[in-house]
Amino acid sequence: MIVTRSWLNEWIKLDGISTEELAKTFNSIGLEVDTVTEYDVPEKIVFGKVLSCEKHPDADKLNVCQVDLGSTTRQIVCGAANVREGITVAVATLGAEMPGGLKIKPVKLRGVDSEGMICSSTEIGLPKLEDGIMVIDSSIGKVKLGEELRENPHFNDTQIELELTANRGDCLSIRGVARDLCAAFNKPMKKMKSEDLDQTRLGIGRLLQLVQGENLEVDLTYRAIDLKGLELPLKLRLRLAQIDEVQENDIEGLLWYATYSTGVVLRAYHYGPFKNDEEKKAVMTLKRDENGFASIYNGEKASTIGIYQEKHSRVTYNEGIAFIEASYIPPDLISRQMYEHKIENGPHFYRTSRGSEPELEIGVGFVLNLLDSYSDSSIYGGSVDVRSKFHEKVIGISVAEINALIGMEIKKATISKILKGLGFELSKSKGDNFVVEVPRYRHDIVNKQDVVEEIVRLVGIDNIDSKALEFKEAYRIDEDYAAYTKRKVYRHRAAQSGFYETVHFVFTERLLLEKYGFATLVPQKELLNPIAGTLDTLRSTMMLGLVQAASQNVKVGRKSVKLFESGSVFDSERNESVKFAFISSGSVENDKMSNAGKPANVDFAAFVQRVADVIGDFTLRESNPEHSFAHPYQVASIVQDDKVIGELFKLHPSIAEAYDLDDTFLCEVDFASLEYGIKSAQSYSKYQASFRDLSVVMPADMSYSKMEKVIKENKSPEIIRFYPVDRYSDEKLGDNISLSLRFVLQSPEKTLEEEDITSSMSSVLSALESELGLTLR
Repeated sequence: MIVTRSWLNEWIKLDGISTEELAKTFNSIGLEVDTVTEYDVPEKIVFGKVLSCEKHPDADKLNVCQVDLGSTTRQIVCGAANVREGITVAVATLGAEMPGGLKIKPVKLRGVDSEGMICSSTEIGLPKLEDGIMVIDSSIGKVKLGEELRENPHFNDTQIELELTANRGDCLSIRGVARDLCAAFNKPMKKMKSEDLDQTRLGIGRLLQLVQGENLEVDLTYRAIDLKGLELPLKLRLRLAQIDEVQENDIEGLLWYATYSTGVVLRAYHYGPFKNDEEKKAVMTLKRDENGFASIYNGEKASTIGIYQEKHSRVTYNEGIAFIEASYIPPDLISRQMYEHKIENGPHFYRTSRGSEPELEIGVGFVLNLLDSYSDSSIYGGSVDVRSKFHEKVIGISVAEINALIGMEIKKATISKILKGLGFELSKSKGDNFVVEVPRYRHDIVNKQDVVEEIVRLVGIDNIDSKALEFKEAYRIDEDYAAYTKRKVYRHRAAQSGFYETVHFVFTERLLLEKYGFATLVPQKELLNPIAGTLDTLRSTMMLGLVQAASQNVKVGRKSVKLFESGSVFDSERNESVKFAFISSGSVENDKMSNAGKPANVDFAAFVQRVADVIGDFTLRESNPEHSFAHPYQVASIVQDDKVIGELFKLHPSIAEAYDLDDTFLCEVDFASLEYGIKSAQSYSKYQASFRDLSVVMPADMSYSKMEKVIKENKSPEIIRFYPVDRYSDEKLGDNISLSLRFVLQSPEKTLEEEDITSSMSSVLSALESELGLTLR
């Protein structure tokens, strides 16, 4: 945001405040100063008036001018095409040294004496304003012939460029910046000249009819003008050049100047495209377009409010009827709509999306005053207005709360003065309790902390008393600490098991999630302003990031990649949960003597064991995941305490190939379901354990979980655990297989005898035969 001292001075009195103090104040109130540029016209460059202008007798492109410098008249030869009799100009007199180093001396040009130089804006160190010399007009105030230009504040000015944070849309105007300065310097805002209403003039109702249906959450004001004799004055052209704004015509330049000054988004509409012969007036239709944006139509779309204006509706003339539009749309609404439907936008969109000025009357009044001052235009009476419902934000906070957050006592009167100076309404406050009504232009103020931050800005962070740190021992073994230590324990276990930790953003690319069938956020809960196109949503899994990280490791020469990550993921409704994920790709170990430099690739069993080393024992169950990441024949659910807590699988070969990966295995579990707590001691049997193997013939398509369930329900207390140890098949078995199970039997009371063991095994065999029809091999 670029401001100049003279421009600010139209809204706040800056007499007695140095540029250094001004810059220091900007920094202290959070409007960081980026650069300070001084516009200082050299000495001996004065105002002059061209009394006569005649062609050079010996040069077609030169003119011989007699120039009145107040105390004397000088003859100056000038080659500018726009030099003419009667204009006021900037004249470099004899002895002046120009910014480029040129010294002005008496010279002869094609035999004619010349004592000085009539200057263009760039020749005296100002931005380019026009082709040819700079013509002085009354917009810069009354000038005295012979007086140096540097005595005029517009030619001896300071330009300050401010770095604004994205939430400070209220400071994207000279008035907005001045408003903060008024609060900082405890000065009143200068009142803008009010429009002198002429009750006898024609009303806008005779020219314009606005047709509106539903409430579109926009505020609009329309005024009608009959343009005549509009020519952008020097002051406006100079300031627009200082902010690097060049408009196509004078009316657009005037409107942009008014927008930059007041913060109100302004544009002009051509009368012709809206003229309706039947109604004998212009008819505008306000409605939503196909993407839901509030738009103006005249049969076809003329503009998208606050975003873009079609060429056919723009004003390209300086004579004739036109409509001035002032608009306001809540920035969160327009940002969300633009995220959902990216459409073409114009120069006003940045201001609209960051938060423009909602007091439309200020912008309209300002631009009408400019037209009244710098043209012969007629202004039609009345206005056409559209207003949306505005729900005021009200924040309750006490003086004690403010001081506690700041860490220093600020008097109630000081707090009140600061908040009122920034435009906050406090009329409902009682005693030491403030009821803060947030002005509409401060959309960034939503809670108590934001209100306190405004107070700190104006008090000045350097003025807050520094205090020594005070440490108080407190009992910190709470849920947060337990969650921290649990994650720390499992991270250390993973590292001890050979996995390296990796960390990713919680953001990822929605297209990739959709491509592989992972859950995505519902559209209503998507990110409004993603930091990048490839980070446009919240992740629903960490496995995608792990695969990308493994691919990057392989590309830099890693043959064995073992990574883990713990972090947050989000479901389609944006509910957050913590997951723990692993990936192992390529070789099961690094090259070394024991494997002769040719280590085997990781396989399903090896990966399962590594994961178990970290999260503890678990069982696997058949699984059919909804995503396409998993190999269809090497995928399983992870079960602990009869609860599914995650999944484990081999990466699908086509995806592994796409990421240049060898055999790759992945696992993701719900971190909250992992065991963690105080370990309690348990007694164990001092008697000898016995082992028995059973080989059972079962259908090849029967899942192990069915058999496991039957055994658990029917086993005796002496069977403390069992597990499969071998699987066998041949032609004689046909569609069946032989599965060998090993049973561990032990009693806490005695050494088991053969009779006890036989009885326990018989109960298991009977149950398998009666419930599943299984027999011994």
